[in-house]
Amino acid sequence: MMGGGEAAEPSVLRVALADDEPLARSRLRALLAAEPHVELVSEAASGAEAVRGVLQSSPDVLLLDVEMPAGDGFEVLRALPPESLPVVVFVTAWQQHAVRAFEAQALDFLLKPYDKERFRAALARARQQVRLVRRGEAVARQEALLSGLALSEAPLRRLPVKVDGRIRFVDCSAISHVESEANYVRVHVGTEQHVLRETLTHLEERLDTRRFLRVHRSVLVNLDQVREAEPLSQGEYLLVLGSSGTAVRTGRSHRVRVEAALGLGSDSAR
Repeated sequence: MMGGGEAAEPSVLRVALADDEPLARSRLRALLAAEPHVELVSEAASGAEAVRGVLQSSPDVLLLDVEMPAGDGFEVLRALPPESLPVVVFVTAWQQHAVRAFEAQALDFLLKPYDKERFRAALARARQQVRLVRRGEAVARQEALLSGLALSEAPLRRLPVKVDGRIRFVDCSAISHVESEANYVRVHVGTEQHVLRETLTHLEERLDTRRFLRVHRSVLVNLDQVREAEPLSQGEYLLVLGSSGTAVRTGRSHRVRVEAALGLGSDSAR
């Protein structure tokens, strides 16, 4: 199956998909069925099933969700031996994973909901990469996939946000603060605001803890953006942030951490 790379078109592009959502798998199945010279060789609903499917079917391309039970997408890649790694295209509804995906040397990142044209473009890129793999010219990329996984746990330097159907990368140093809104967060960058489908706790874990501090149960603040700190009653402060001058009130239970991070002593609070 892996031979015959001399033709302009691959004889068959062998594709595996892994997604815990039945509707997402059904849509991918339909899109793949509409493409010529494509064979779906494995389908999985969990990380463990994805690993087994790749090892048993040896696909050329893996369409991989990130958030899955029994091992997320990154754990799937870590579990596969280098010689079994296919070309990887991440498919997920969680845009905060985009940076990690590209740090892990994924070929592409499909953000749900995506349209047919975007899917076909990703598949075309994957087909081209498979040609290189079949000619033995993409070994370095496959090795970079493994080494890049170790980098995926590093703090985010840029945060992916969706703007007008495109993903834009915002430098984390430009973020003044982040507010929690149930299962969403509102990211403030100057006068702009971006709403992400993400919990504040999860985002906090991905940001640089030396720079970002939880000053209230529902607010994260970029310490480098704090211009002023006005002492209030009962150990609270009013923090003035960034060029916009936005004011954020700290919570009294966070007093010790806030004062330590900003170098505020008891004299400053009077």
